[in-house]
Amino acid sequence: MAEPNQTLGESLLQDRISTGSVGLDNILGGGFDANRLYLVEGRPGAGKTTLALQFLMEGARRGETVLYVSLSETEHELRIVAQRHGWNLDGVTVFELVPPETSLDPDRELTVLHPADMELGETTQLVIDRISELNPARVVFDSLSEVRLLAQSPLRYRRQILALKHFFSGRKCTVILLDDLSSQQNDLQLHSIAHGVILLEQTAIDYGAERRRLRVIKMRGIQFRGGFHYFTIKKGVLEIYPLVVAA
Repeated sequence: MAEPNQTLGESLLQDRISTGSVGLDNILGGGFDANRLYLVEGRPGAGKTTLALQFLMEGARRGETVLYVSLSETEHELRIVAQRHGWNLDGVTVFELVPPETSLDPDRELTVLHPADMELGETTQLVIDRISELNPARVVFDSLSEVRLLAQSPLRYRRQILALKHFFSGRKCTVILLDDLSSQQNDLQLHSIAHGVILLEQTAIDYGAERRRLRVIKMRGIQFRGGFHYFTIKKGVLEIYPLVVAA
């Protein structure tokens, strides 16, 4: 309830949380609104996983419970990525819905399932149960392409994303959904569901290394620096260089 000397508008203001990237925080004027759902999209190799891991590690550094839900990579693969960056994921819980290579070992207890062998509702329920158990403050969901394949229709896919958003709306949890843009159509409906949308791009040039750039497509209620902002992926950091625009 708002204090007597507060207006209703002031009481509804959201806390801001760091994205884990100094450059992205600068672009957004302080970071994400807490307890909202965001979409980060880009082709494979664009840097989505690196950005998402930085987001979760920032939460872990602050003592928050954080969760990485993976339908596309195993925990082993994620930890290899982290190791090559010199990162420690001890504070990050990874919930994988893909079987590790050792799942063929008869002596290993089967604790994970491949999403191709499951119905969409069962997959979603496993995720919801895990989140309800951990009650994390930050969640990364990787990736929506697997959900899209399971849904088999745009209408069912949209309904499932809306159901996830409704589930998270009742929790104190900031969520990042990753999408590798594997769909042939530009999913503008998903843009309308998310509180904010960030696009990562990687382009090849004739001479020199590839160029990477980021663009904030939308952020509800947040003033941000528009345009393309270049970034690089170095060992230990995805470094963003905010575009400087004359007033």
